[in-house]
Amino acid sequence: MLGNMMFQPLLISSMIEHAGRYHADSPVISKNTDLSITETTWGKVHENSKRFANALQALGAQFGDRIATIAWNNHRHLESWYAISGSGMVCHTINPRLFPEQLVFIINDAADKALLFDKTFLPLIKAVKPMLKSVEHYICLDAPDAAVAEQLPDVQFYDELIAQQPAAFEWPVFDEQTASSLCYTSGTTGHPKGVLYSHRSTVLHSYAICLPDSLNVSARDIMMPVVPMFHVNAWGTPYAAAMTGCTLVLPGPGLDGASLADMIDTFKVSVALGVPTIWQGLINAAQQSGSKLDSLKRNVVGGSACPPAMLKTFKEQFGCETIHAWGMTETSPLGSACQFKAKHQHLSDAEQLQIRLSQGRPPFGVDLRITDEEKGTHELERDGQTSGNLQIKGHWIISNYFGKAESALTADGWFDTGDIATLNEDGFLKISDRSKDLIKSGGEWISSVELENLAMGHPKIAMAAVIAAAHPKWDERPVLIAVKKPEAELSEAEILDYYADKVAKWQIPDKVIFVDSIPLSGTGKMLKKDLRELYGNALLES
Repeated sequence: MLGNMMFQPLLISSMIEHAGRYHADSPVISKNTDLSITETTWGKVHENSKRFANALQALGAQFGDRIATIAWNNHRHLESWYAISGSGMVCHTINPRLFPEQLVFIINDAADKALLFDKTFLPLIKAVKPMLKSVEHYICLDAPDAAVAEQLPDVQFYDELIAQQPAAFEWPVFDEQTASSLCYTSGTTGHPKGVLYSHRSTVLHSYAICLPDSLNVSARDIMMPVVPMFHVNAWGTPYAAAMTGCTLVLPGPGLDGASLADMIDTFKVSVALGVPTIWQGLINAAQQSGSKLDSLKRNVVGGSACPPAMLKTFKEQFGCETIHAWGMTETSPLGSACQFKAKHQHLSDAEQLQIRLSQGRPPFGVDLRITDEEKGTHELERDGQTSGNLQIKGHWIISNYFGKAESALTADGWFDTGDIATLNEDGFLKISDRSKDLIKSGGEWISSVELENLAMGHPKIAMAAVIAAAHPKWDERPVLIAVKKPEAELSEAEILDYYADKVAKWQIPDKVIFVDSIPLSGTGKMLKKDLRELYGNALLES
């Protein structure tokens, strides 16, 4: 027997429709590429998303087509999201920090039909355009600009496209499992891999974000996602903002501490989300200017572990509660968020701090476990002490990568995250290590294996290892440990120059340490743990 309730598919278009009907006057504030401010509303975003949906159809874009975006957090980017996904197309957000060769691979792999971009990224678009196989339309997210048109003759301009279209558009109704958006991993092992989200997974993830025990988003909030919209869809916050009708403050390209402090103080931001390196810049700028960030009641830290000193500074100097969260591209990304239970309210400040430093517990909709081996199925104790391979399952967790038929899951249906962690009896998660020796610098993944392989290509290097070394600003930075070939003369500068045209600048190691030998295990594997113990503080000592 089935229940007698209405069924409506969970679609992204329903979120923008809700915002347009019930929160039409709630502000959406956006910093543009020229640093000017546009103050619009959810009602206007709703209207323009329909105009752009009409524009896409007029350009010949069809159901299921991938539409790429390379853009900052701004109102035009937001409008395009709803237009693309709401029409049944796939919104493919691209990280502009990737190396051009990776960008070309990603765009061609996704077979993107159109490419939307901010003016800032025009040089990047020009550089990769000759190698793009599928892109038929290049759309600049701005008003017509002769300088842009001169450099990219076939460019079209967003403002002009929507001005030609009516605001009337009927969102199509389709299966909630339909693909909604696409985001690629950072390519830490081989080529980047695409993660294809559905309308259903996105809507359920948005509900989870809003829960009080998650990010606690409501119509009373003024929310600023500093995390870019190309980073796992800004952690889903633009969807949650439409769902709740909260004021949205989009900082555009102004991600330095002074700019963020000014946005927070000017627009009375109550909740902000970003990675630790961003927050360190904000703290420094606020301390220098004398700002107390009075409106900021809580901030969400993800992407890397939050340093204890930062958490204490936010609480003691600015009266701001920090929510530690964990997730990854494959998990949409919310996997856990650190909020207290009733029993924690009575703990001492020191005890509460220890809880705050954990990555928190999973919201309803996902489940966590630790196992005794990578992709294993034997679950370990949830005692807060036993470490194991962290796995996750749930409504917004990947099943297989885009274009890949094989499952990304364990034999019994869990996704192995590659993290090493503990879980306690309440489900509080503490990440202790990474199984793949990845380096996370300022919230961005760097592959140690890729850097090692490149180093081994140098004619004067016999063996090379790359480790994550602690860094005062970026959390972690790569350090190359190298063994020279016999009688070879080789300098640090020579090796770093060797990397220059092979990886993105921010991926190049900060330091080269020459050694006589690298410790090996009995099976001939490099003992990275030993190297981290020896050289993990090398950047702090210099």
